[in-house]
Amino acid sequence: MTFNQATDYAFRAVQYLVQADEQVVEARQIAQNEAIPMRFLLRIMPSLIQVGIVKSHRGAGGGYSLARPPRQISFLDVVEAVEGPIYINRCQKDYEYCSKHGAPSCAIHQKLNIIQAKITEELRQLNFGDLEE
Repeated sequence: MTFNQATDYAFRAVQYLVQADEQVVEARQIAQNEAIPMRFLLRIMPSLIQVGIVKSHRGAGGGYSLARPPRQISFLDVVEAVEGPIYINRCQKDYEYCSKHGAPSCAIHQKLNIIQAKITEELRQLNFGDLEE
């Protein structure tokens, strides 16, 4: 399982906003300091805004800031904002993807469900406030 590049950029953008300590930051500043191509940043930010991780500020002096405290933003929040729910195998998302047509009773499926739950829980427990320590 690999998070896509957009998720990596989203992690970095959120961390930059955490370090900005509630200040409004221009997109250009985030892009430059975090080595994120501007076009990617401008595609990622609406996803983070939509789920309430980031706020957009319009007009002169506009930019972005965190929408909630860093401790209330989990790594899972960011992953799901950019990529959607985590599924380590297609049959975890939809049993119809199982070519054997046995996903609910399949021993492999059941073990993958356990692994997926552990990964999801670890990402849920890790928050951006933890990075400040």
